[in-house]
Amino acid sequence: MEFNINPVAFSIFGIDIMWYAILITTGIILGLFFTNKLAVVKGHDKEMPSDLLLWALIPAILGARLYYVLFSWDYYSKHPSEIIMIRNGGLAIYGGLLTAFLITYFYSKKKSIPFLTILDIFAPGIALGQSIGRWGNFINKEAYGRPTDLPWAIIIDGQKVHPTFLYESIGDFIIFLILYNLCKKNRNEKGTIISLYFILYGILRFFVEGLRTDSLYFLGMRVSQILSLILVVIGIVICILNRKKTDVK
Repeated sequence: MEFNINPVAFSIFGIDIMWYAILITTGIILGLFFTNKLAVVKGHDKEMPSDLLLWALIPAILGARLYYVLFSWDYYSKHPSEIIMIRNGGLAIYGGLLTAFLITYFYSKKKSIPFLTILDIFAPGIALGQSIGRWGNFINKEAYGRPTDLPWAIIIDGQKVHPTFLYESIGDFIIFLILYNLCKKNRNEKGTIISLYFILYGILRFFVEGLRTDSLYFLGMRVSQILSLILVVIGIVICILNRKKTDVK
């Protein structure tokens, strides 16, 4: 299947509005919608997620861009003017998540809300946002996989390749459904939902990253695969600690 979609959705007063930005924004809005619902279920102010998002959104975007630029420095050192061209793509989700988690930690201290509780509430929405945002990669013809003859392959530059954006989008949506329904039951120890997100997304991203041809590397290793394994380990540790607390009770 070959698709040729103009990355520019429309223009306003000569300013191009990119599909990439529209899809990311849509993912944020829908993710926030479900996060607000979970905040109420967990007994918190429904405005808390929106308040935190105001604090974390811009730093997270900058963190996602910084992460991408740092691990693509061979290119950007020769094209420094493109460092700020976020509209052309080049946001690394791990950089955004790490920055957002840091902001969330300080926010939790300021508001006296358990850090893991906030992460539990946000985890399903994050997965949903990722699911939608990956379609921006599709339109930009980036984040695709290696050559394949599978019937659902997409054609990039005349070559059939794995639609890795689609694999991750479907996987993220399934993760969203699982986490959202578990979180709604409101019978979870602090950290249960975010730990499952770490485990499920870490596994998904590890295998999808192995198919991609545009991975960021450090010392010859795929950075995202390393971080994916770290996420899985962190998620397992949180689950074990929660189980021990339950056994003690």
